[in-house]
Amino acid sequence: MGGSPLHPNKHLLKPLYQLLVNNFLAVVVVPATAVGVLHKAAQLGPDELLIRLHGLRQVHVFLAVFLPFALATLCLMRRPRSVYLVDYACCRPKPNCRVSMGSFTENARNMPYLDDGSFRFLTRMLERSGLGDQTYLHPSLHNIPPRCSLSDSRDEAEQVIFAAIDDLLAKTGISPGAIDIIVTNCTAFNPTPSFTDMIINKYKLRSDIRDAHISGMGCSAGVISMEVARNLLRAAPRGAHALVVSTETTSLINYTGKNRAMLLPAVLFRMGAAAVLLSTSKSTSRFRLTHVVRTLTAAQDRAYRCAYQEEDDEGQTGINLSKDLVAIAGETLKANIVAIGSLVLPPSEKLLFALSFVARKVLNRKTKQYVPDFRTAFQHFCIHSGGRAVVDAVQTSLCLSDEDVEPSRMTLHRFGNTSSSSLWYELAYIEAKRRTRKGDRVWMVGFGSGFKCNSAVWECIRSPSNSPIGAPWADSIHHYPVLGVGASPGGTS
Repeated sequence: MGGSPLHPNKHLLKPLYQLLVNNFLAVVVVPATAVGVLHKAAQLGPDELLIRLHGLRQVHVFLAVFLPFALATLCLMRRPRSVYLVDYACCRPKPNCRVSMGSFTENARNMPYLDDGSFRFLTRMLERSGLGDQTYLHPSLHNIPPRCSLSDSRDEAEQVIFAAIDDLLAKTGISPGAIDIIVTNCTAFNPTPSFTDMIINKYKLRSDIRDAHISGMGCSAGVISMEVARNLLRAAPRGAHALVVSTETTSLINYTGKNRAMLLPAVLFRMGAAAVLLSTSKSTSRFRLTHVVRTLTAAQDRAYRCAYQEEDDEGQTGINLSKDLVAIAGETLKANIVAIGSLVLPPSEKLLFALSFVARKVLNRKTKQYVPDFRTAFQHFCIHSGGRAVVDAVQTSLCLSDEDVEPSRMTLHRFGNTSSSSLWYELAYIEAKRRTRKGDRVWMVGFGSGFKCNSAVWECIRSPSNSPIGAPWADSIHHYPVLGVGASPGGTS
């Protein structure tokens, strides 16, 4: 744990330290400068001050006024255009897609390709997974054996994507014709025509719309899609709108072999999708996108293969999740937080981290590295609900409280791992609990194959309304948080 108690009055001293360091300019520099100027003025006297002021040339006065104004104007003109979140929507699949722990286990017991050892492994992982009884799978996966076809995958994609977009259009009141950019992402299922074409056809979008589809990027692809949409918006006319859709198709990644590492996705992944509307117009928006930081470790063989789609010894295709996945996620997260920490942490935390780093160098690593308190920078955390072990690892690495990771755990319990869309289900949980306030900052952290750790930071710019809770939490938020859905007792999920 970073920042272990070093003094009995730590809880009194730290706020004072933060106040002093974070407001160093106002508390120390400005008063000291004012005192110095007044002292010099008192030494010179009023007559000497007037003589010196009259001695200034007009060009000096002009430059003293014009140059700061010109530099400030230039900085404002060169600053990238801000991008805002108008609103978002998450799909709650149809009731006939719901699968309980009992029905999932019973179906697994009757699968012809699972032997007793594989079945026991599957049920043990399911018990540790953190999933509840109300997650969703496409009806084709309820069959024994599962029916995985192109038409089923297309049906699943259309169900969740269209439901999310319909909800988003209803919430925002925007016309489909007002959408200028569309970006979609799905890792495993990439049909022809593409997802963007599918959406353009369904909603009859304009022929001059700019579109892009992202595949193979894993569960962190949602943040990548947001960055792509942000860059396209900055190049588009002011007030343009971008639609971002994130999903994963579970019916195509179903594995019908016996390799235990390749059975894990079936335990964790569930149906889901999120539709997000971005704009460069602030007038009707709710959040401002302040930072996007991406970390990629694919140059390392161990990281590159930790989530790897391949065929097993019997020719069955699936995604092999390495035992090193959680450790690699932790290492990639550390690299990501170093980059994002320099952007968001207050000076007090940066100073403590720097002093700790120097002390470790001087004392040959005999002191523990200080872990910055990211709760001084963020009020809310949306950590990809990739599995209980992943959430545990992030909580430990960042020294977060159970309340900080509650949205991730509850989203995992209610909806399972919905891949890149899970971050939006978590934000929806936070808002359904009425926890966001104007000025709050939200940190979204996604992990994906490659291996990637991608972060997005949002600032709430509009106080949330008291409108009724919408999908996906409308029918269940009063049941959460669920007691007993906490850190795993050990092992991986």
